[in-house]
Amino acid sequence: MCLLRTLILALVGAASIHSAAPPDGVGGHWAFKGPVRPALPTMPHHASQIVNPIDAFILARMQQEGLLPSPEADHYTLIRRVSLDLTGLPPSIAEVEAFVNDSRPDAYALLVERLLDSPRHGERWARWWLDVARYADSNGYSIDAPRAIWLYRDWVIHAMNRDLPFDQFVIEQLAGDMLPNATAEQKIATGFHRNTQINQEGGIDGEQFRVESVVDRLATTGTAFLGLTIACAQCHDHKFDPIAQKEYYRLFAFFNNQDEPRLEMANPKLDHAALDAERDALTLELKEHLNDAAARIEKEENGLTPGAIERQSRPVKEALKVQSDKRTFKQRRVVYLALGGNDQEFKAKEERLSEVENGTARLISTLVMEERKEPRETHVHIKGDFTRNGDKVTPGVPAALHPIRPTRAETTSQSPDEKAGQALDRSVSPDSGLNRLDFARWIASPENPLLARVIVNRVWQQYFGKGIVQTENDFGTQGLPPSHPELLDWLAVEFMENGWSLKDLHRLIVGSSTYRQSSAARPDLASKDPSNSQLARQNRLRLDAELVRDVALRASGLLTDAIGGPSVHPPQPDGVMSLGQVKREWKADATENRYRRGMYTFFFRATPHPALAVFDAPDSFSACSRRLRSNTPLQSLTLLNDEAFFEFAQGLADRVLREAPGTDSDRLKHAFRLCLSRPPQPDELTSLQTLLDTEREELGMNSGNKGCWLTIARVLLNLDETITRE
Repeated sequence: MCLLRTLILALVGAASIHSAAPPDGVGGHWAFKGPVRPALPTMPHHASQIVNPIDAFILARMQQEGLLPSPEADHYTLIRRVSLDLTGLPPSIAEVEAFVNDSRPDAYALLVERLLDSPRHGERWARWWLDVARYADSNGYSIDAPRAIWLYRDWVIHAMNRDLPFDQFVIEQLAGDMLPNATAEQKIATGFHRNTQINQEGGIDGEQFRVESVVDRLATTGTAFLGLTIACAQCHDHKFDPIAQKEYYRLFAFFNNQDEPRLEMANPKLDHAALDAERDALTLELKEHLNDAAARIEKEENGLTPGAIERQSRPVKEALKVQSDKRTFKQRRVVYLALGGNDQEFKAKEERLSEVENGTARLISTLVMEERKEPRETHVHIKGDFTRNGDKVTPGVPAALHPIRPTRAETTSQSPDEKAGQALDRSVSPDSGLNRLDFARWIASPENPLLARVIVNRVWQQYFGKGIVQTENDFGTQGLPPSHPELLDWLAVEFMENGWSLKDLHRLIVGSSTYRQSSAARPDLASKDPSNSQLARQNRLRLDAELVRDVALRASGLLTDAIGGPSVHPPQPDGVMSLGQVKREWKADATENRYRRGMYTFFFRATPHPALAVFDAPDSFSACSRRLRSNTPLQSLTLLNDEAFFEFAQGLADRVLREAPGTDSDRLKHAFRLCLSRPPQPDELTSLQTLLDTEREELGMNSGNKGCWLTIARVLLNLDETITRE
């Protein structure tokens, strides 16, 4: 990959490294102008269909296109839809019945409030944000060692649950460590930009991969908060948007002055007995490993010259002075690490055992950002090559966007006129001393023409399958224009004026009649609006990978309710962990952790859990602003044969036999409702009964035998509707 990058950089020979005027035609580009709240369309003939302003904008466009909206979805569909969208979990049978039979005019609004107040809401929408944060539990690159950064994931969950204003949400992630009297929580938030990969290969250039991390942080910032392809200006002036290469490196400078420490704190929930058991197990494993390698290590040791011994570290030299059969366990480990070759599996276990032995394992830690006391110099990298420094630059922002204003106290040597001039200068003078906190506040400023639009568009995308701007990661001149520009601006202004509240935005969207429409196919739209760009109906959406697991867990009755904590290890196929460069152990949890929600599954970048990967979970190498939705036979095979899903089917069969004693019809209806949140139609019930009878006949089972009900459970968990949000 590094060689390919070098060749690409070498080919960009004609690229200018100097600041340039914006490309022709971008000066009036809609996305670089601040949103202004438009007047609401007047729709007297559709007044009964307008629940809130969203509907007025959507219906006005439908009227222009000669379209009519679809009717509202039935109550069974509606409660399952909004429950999945707001919490990521389907409703219980009791919750469905209560809503279907609730005749109060505000029944739906009350349902929405209950779902927004659920702690499950934070989990659902944290996963949405973790996609763009490229969250994973490993370091990436070829070694892909595990890391501990789950405290950041939990911070996002709690931020969503308490509806942390989004502007503050942005500031704390970009510069929480620099806030006055920063709390531990605000420091943990800076894990957003510690989700970069870490290369642990031997012989690498550390500075190269530090720079790669800064490049990733800048690209992610552009995607997450600005919806711009900022990375295009790394090697030359952006060809389409008003970002010069020198401006790219002024942005780069904001992220060039950080150290990357671990934040450690006491763990009040630590299971000391489990830690002692882990220590004993690791000790046994490493002793067996050392015994197996003893002859090889003795041969290596005998071949060491005096000079080679002298080049070893002090602990190794001290251990080598001791006769091999008289060395302590620690000394044997030290010698093996020095002479045993690049044994990454041993090294990982040794590091963990050392943590347990020296007490650091009794702490919890996470990766955070910390500003350096002595800032680094930043230069333009000629053709993007970090070894070729061009002009020196100081922190600043693109002139085409809103001004940046230093938020710290100015020096007393400046006159009032100088201070005022600097505050209005988009580029800011080189001695301005701008830092990452200034930049975070610049991103989160109401003057930013992009942030609110980008975020409301990405939230809209979650509810309708595509954004008002379909190129959700590119609001520049090469992106598609918004399908409903007035609605986009109205939502952006509303979002900011409502205190940047995501929950208010959710409440607004799911409360609209546009959202509540049926998703049933309409023949009349096949020619008039085949892509449903005018939203004359709702869109059916296959569930995200983690939710596919969650729905099956909820139906089976096995779901563990715990929120947060270290990532877990549900079952996965044998051999997965041997697919990377380093073979790692994956020991499936035998406790209730086996049945945690999908978002808590330990995610290795190089060897992701197959049940997540097959349903299009992002790879976490870079920011993902929109998940793909594929449809492959492997997905159906996973739902049928994966060990975890087979367990879910067993759990569902047990649950049906336990909760619905009675006739076949009663049990089939119960199983169907657990999976689909609605009663089966007569033909569906007939098909299931036929399958049940066939199983009994072939297997010779009686009506209460679990085997035939296991088949029913496997079929129901594999239905398209089970893994689809209607």
